[in-house]
Amino acid sequence: MKKIAILTSGGDAPGMNAAIRAVVRTALKNDIEVIGINMGYEGLINGDFHPMDRRSVSDIIQKGGTILKTARCPEFKDPAVREKAAQVLRIYGIEGLIVIGGDGSFMGAKGLSDLGIKTIGLPGTIDNDLAYTDYTIGFDTAQNTITDAINKLRDTSSSHQRVSVVEVMGRNCGDLALYAGLAGGATTILVPEKKMTKEEAIREVMEGRKMKKNHNLVVVAEGVGGARELAQDIEELTGIEARATVLGHIQRGGVPTAFDRILAARMGHKAVELLMEGKSARVVGIKANKIIDMDIYEALAMERTFDEELYKIAMDMS
Repeated sequence: MKKIAILTSGGDAPGMNAAIRAVVRTALKNDIEVIGINMGYEGLINGDFHPMDRRSVSDIIQKGGTILKTARCPEFKDPAVREKAAQVLRIYGIEGLIVIGGDGSFMGAKGLSDLGIKTIGLPGTIDNDLAYTDYTIGFDTAQNTITDAINKLRDTSSSHQRVSVVEVMGRNCGDLALYAGLAGGATTILVPEKKMTKEEAIREVMEGRKMKKNHNLVVVAEGVGGARELAQDIEELTGIEARATVLGHIQRGGVPTAFDRILAARMGHKAVELLMEGKSARVVGIKANKIIDMDIYEALAMERTFDEELYKIAMDMS
């Protein structure tokens, strides 16, 4: 293995830069040339490449976002487009590709591996929605960002004795809502994995008032949605003042936590080792604090298991 490339794809996540740094420096330590691909698969198709050295990744470990930029590339689902991308990699003499992203990015890596390109995937997504790994790069930072926002909202909610309804990211996975809701002392947590009606959520708010709570915090995952509507319904049906806050893309930014930086370093190092061993179509993850790798086909086929125990703890303590 003499030359590899790296790209970031899909939504950005804090810690991606730490992963890029780990890949580049591990590769250079082993006399492997590294090519950075800008703008994800779009940049791969267009040959938007540049060589990377140690200085390329200096002073980035503490920065959010991705220095390689990112983009979504729906056309990469087209077999002809993937064939063109594989041909571009061959022309540049690139023997292996490391892809940092979520399940959509992994599908692209899978397609390239089918065409003979050695690919390794690193899980970079704040949603923590990849079943094969306990944690994804960026999840810890995002939940800490949400918890910080919740802390601030609790101050003003308590002062006005109102209900605060907070909508967080997580279209199909409620982990951000669950973890941040538990850490922030939420009264109610609404996630896609657990069906709760509007009436049930409002009843929990009213029960809280009966127990002399002077304010309530409701955390809603994006996949459930309707934070503004829920706040309006709470106010209309109970007479309790309610306000909705949709945190939006603030959850993607910010300085990555130490946990995410270390996770990214461990995973990036492992990815280069796998390519040096001649491995392909693998994804790197973490299980029981051990860095693991598994077949990308198996990883994508796995079904997520919702943490019922953690949800019960959150509800028992609400």
